[in-house]
Amino acid sequence: MSASSLVLAPLVSQWILTALCIALIAASAFAAWRGLKGWVWRTLAGLAVLAALANPALVREIRDPLSDILLVVRDNSASMEIGNRAANAAAASQSLRAFADADDGLDLIEVEGGATPDGTRLIDTLRSGLGDIPRNRLAGIVMLSEGQVHDVPSDPASLGLDAPLHHFAIGDPRATDRRLIVEEAPRFGIVGEPVRFRLRVEDEGAPAGTAMLTLRLDGGDPIRARATIGETVTVEALVQNRGANVIEMEVEPGPNELSLINNRAAVSVTGVRDRLRVLLVTGEPHNGARAWRNLLKSDPSVDLVHFTILRPLDRGDGALPEELALIAFPVFELFELRLHEFDLVIFDRYRRRGILPANYFQNIARYVDQGGALLITAGPDYAGEESIARSLLASVLPARPTGAVREGAFRPRISTAGERHPVTAPMRGQEEGWGRWYRYVGGQALAGETLLDTPSGEPLLVLSRQGEGRAAILLSDQSWLWARGHDGGGPHDELFRRVAHWLMNEPELDEERLTAALSDGTLNVTRTTLSDDAPDLDITWPSGREESVAMEEAGPGRFTASAETGNEAGLIRLRSGDATTVISAGPLNPREYMDLRVTREALAPLVRATRGGSFMLGGAETPQMPSLRRTRPDGLQAGPGWAGLQRNGAYTVAESQRTPLAPGLLIAALILALLGAGWWREGK
Repeated sequence: MSASSLVLAPLVSQWILTALCIALIAASAFAAWRGLKGWVWRTLAGLAVLAALANPALVREIRDPLSDILLVVRDNSASMEIGNRAANAAAASQSLRAFADADDGLDLIEVEGGATPDGTRLIDTLRSGLGDIPRNRLAGIVMLSEGQVHDVPSDPASLGLDAPLHHFAIGDPRATDRRLIVEEAPRFGIVGEPVRFRLRVEDEGAPAGTAMLTLRLDGGDPIRARATIGETVTVEALVQNRGANVIEMEVEPGPNELSLINNRAAVSVTGVRDRLRVLLVTGEPHNGARAWRNLLKSDPSVDLVHFTILRPLDRGDGALPEELALIAFPVFELFELRLHEFDLVIFDRYRRRGILPANYFQNIARYVDQGGALLITAGPDYAGEESIARSLLASVLPARPTGAVREGAFRPRISTAGERHPVTAPMRGQEEGWGRWYRYVGGQALAGETLLDTPSGEPLLVLSRQGEGRAAILLSDQSWLWARGHDGGGPHDELFRRVAHWLMNEPELDEERLTAALSDGTLNVTRTTLSDDAPDLDITWPSGREESVAMEEAGPGRFTASAETGNEAGLIRLRSGDATTVISAGPLNPREYMDLRVTREALAPLVRATRGGSFMLGGAETPQMPSLRRTRPDGLQAGPGWAGLQRNGAYTVAESQRTPLAPGLLIAALILALLGAGWWREGK
């Protein structure tokens, strides 16, 4: 293909050439107005000078035409796997390729993408595809997607498109779907107090009626409530643990569903403990009382109420109460009115001396059964007639005395159960460096687990669950020696701080616990247990796929398992025996699944800005393709049932010949001749 064109290559800058043109026009007009002789010839000479400065040339080119390029952007996000959307997108792509193959002047480039943890980012894929295409060859863009695109720019001009963008919407536009929307959810909550959520169920297929909502906390027992479709409802859930509390919400399936994935939602509420209230009752002054007080006061989250019995009622010294500089022990207020306000009650070397009536011991036992926590540190009196083991409190005590008090140096050791229990497992193997104790009370464990024992195997520290609460007993009053550093000391603060937090339901110290973490696409699960083995790990993936993985022993009381997450995104449910937990792969509520319906709204601004068209291909096995037409860049690019792909006429120059139209000698002779004619006319 050959073509000719007139080109200018000015010898001076354009503004100088323009100024000279204006000056020539002004001078010629003035000469004509004054009637000066020879002004026509001088004007022609000026024009010849301007022509020489413009340096015109005739360019003859042999051009090789370039084909235009159609860019097809195909959505491969998870929502395209619903129904036959992926197959329809493949069929539409094949139809576009067949059209391009039949047109020698059209090439096709297809890019695929959009799937990210943050929803469908198809515009990023579009930008990547445009990077390899010269803009003067772009015939048009076809987006094959159901339309749920989450990165459409607010300003369509930022893409710099000068070709039409068409949206071929994949899927059945009449399909409806039920989905659960979380309108409001708190990020933090006080442990032991409820938090409120605002939820809404939407369902175009059943706009009226009700649906059953189910809530689960960390994979636990379900809580059910009925919600009106289309209306916002408020539900409550109790924050049970410090740290992350994952609350799952699910609505029952509707009559027509695209997917059940968006029937579920989850939120993570960080549990924050209010200040812990601890009641410490010391039966009599002794060396260990200050160690307990210092330990509890060092914890900024603890409010400590401490009473020490200095003068029991049975002391026969004849002193009258009004003569003593002591306050009365507020028995009724502490153990009748306000007992439920305390998170932990500690009896430190306490014995029955007539201060607490029998019914108050019964109140304490009831307090433990209903979820309270009790810690007993026993001295020699625990083996005697005044022992609290002989009171109504005995029903919740994890160990009873044998009546013996044994004296002599010994070094406490971690028991077999203690090597597995999270309270003492971190101290395993350190016993040889611990200081010695010199006295303990002979006892028999009744319930729970013995974590510390003597070299002869008698229990020292026993922890147990009693009803809904927890209890612990230390059968020695010598632990303060560790706090003082005697004989090398020992883990006094660490051990008894962990005991206190276990008693107050710290989830990280539970002896039966399932935890999970994600790292580089791998799900790593740890099962803590007191048993010699652990049940298989049952995994329910966000897609609904179920998998069972054997757990392998990684240490005493610790079993692990791992699995690859692949392309799964959302909430993963885990179960090993009775232990359950949940973890999120990516966002808790992926944007990809919030709305799975076919829509043209998201891409509509780009379609309008580029004069393209939006077409519904339907949900049938064979997509209803619009016809394709080649169009002029300045013409219509879309209409009812058809989409345009513009012809750009791009080319490369194979050969070029330049012929100057104002050669130097010829133009100089012409200028001299015209000037001479002007002088001749003036002198005539």
